[in-house]
Amino acid sequence: MQRPVSRPVPTDVLKQLSDIVGREHALSDPEQQAPYLREWRDRYVGRAALVLRPGTTEQVALIMKTAHEAGVGVVPQAGNTGLVGGQIPSETGAEIVLSVSRLKSIRAVDIASTAMIAEAGVTLAEVHAAADKRGRLFPLSLPSEGSCQIGGVLATNAGGVDVLAYGNARNLALGLEVVLADGRIWNGLKTLKKDNTGYDLRDLFIGSEGTLGIITAAALKLFPKPAEKATALIALPEIASALGLFGLAEERAHSRLTAFEFMSRFAIELVLRHIPDTKLPLQDKAPWYVLIEVSGAEADGTAAATLERLLTEATHKGLVTDAVIASSLAQANALWRLRESASEAQKPEGGSIKHDISVPVPLIPKFLKRAATVVEAVSPGARPVVFGHFGDGNVHYNVTQPPHMEKARYLALWDRMSAAMHGLVTRMGGSISAEHGIGRMKRGDLEKFKSPVELEIMRALKSALDPKGILNPGKLL
Repeated sequence: MQRPVSRPVPTDVLKQLSDIVGREHALSDPEQQAPYLREWRDRYVGRAALVLRPGTTEQVALIMKTAHEAGVGVVPQAGNTGLVGGQIPSETGAEIVLSVSRLKSIRAVDIASTAMIAEAGVTLAEVHAAADKRGRLFPLSLPSEGSCQIGGVLATNAGGVDVLAYGNARNLALGLEVVLADGRIWNGLKTLKKDNTGYDLRDLFIGSEGTLGIITAAALKLFPKPAEKATALIALPEIASALGLFGLAEERAHSRLTAFEFMSRFAIELVLRHIPDTKLPLQDKAPWYVLIEVSGAEADGTAAATLERLLTEATHKGLVTDAVIASSLAQANALWRLRESASEAQKPEGGSIKHDISVPVPLIPKFLKRAATVVEAVSPGARPVVFGHFGDGNVHYNVTQPPHMEKARYLALWDRMSAAMHGLVTRMGGSISAEHGIGRMKRGDLEKFKSPVELEIMRALKSALDPKGILNPGKLL
């Protein structure tokens, strides 16, 4: 596969690209470009010859046709909430950023087909609101839902807290509209539940991080809204109790179990310390906490009754030491805020080395014990901040710097810490990226932990769809 060279973009090409979107939406001023060149952790800061903000799929296609002919690298970007640098251009300044943020139309909401067609720049919160207005649910839920956009959500195959019941982004997309590297448009916006006509092209682009094509619109799957929800925060005597509790919850609640999140005591302590107006509504401290949500199709109290019976049985089995069930929507939101603020609460503590991994659910307790040993060997005194989606094996194993250690000195250990952690994950049959993707951060690790056959297939797909290597160069592969 040929890669684009890191040479300045010719002036005439920049003019052609600018003319496609108009001067107002072709950003060359450094101050105007700045929000598109930096990710929120400040780990990756790039440069761009131009930031383009097309307003239609046809403009995206013309941009790609022009870039393909000129051999110019294009970095697709949606809400810029990615956590592995996949949406940030390189430091060469030889690439353009293509933001889909102006593709804002919700083209259709089809209740009969239980589907919505939304363009790539529509935020997740806007999708939720549009579905809710029609009495339906789009169940993907992320802390960044107010700023993350559908194009990026699908390009990274985002997960979230409701994966247990509804699946990740891949499971929630029925069809796509995609602009290819050479500017051709694939219209795959079908809302069919079944289409067994060969290769599933949709799944090639979901999770490809903009390296195979640019998603410009998607047909999203909608669901009936639960009539009621019951939420509980639960204290556990040990992490092994989470396994027993999860098994019991599945048996008692079945498909009504819509969330099963877990958090370490230190993760909760950071939230209480740094996030205003948060409190722990339990009397005694515990080493681990679980947040459970049970939903019901009817507003008849069944969800709350199921949760109460579950907690009574779990307490008798010694799996639970304390619990509180939310008695109002406000209380439920307060409980969820403890979990959803875990990432934000780490920033004031200094440097944090992040790991978004997954392991088989039965091995989570064993993994956590071994991971603590790995951390101590790499950086004595470093403090694991552990939380995640227990029900699907997704562990956010973030490691905060030791107290009083210099931040830069600690962050210099990132590669060593990640290599050790990813080695452990791989030995335990897990994945080095559960929901954030590969981007720039994990590209080297992918080479280490994917088999040669897998990498060969991935490179063959990249070469077939992007022979000049202009789509998001240097990412993923």
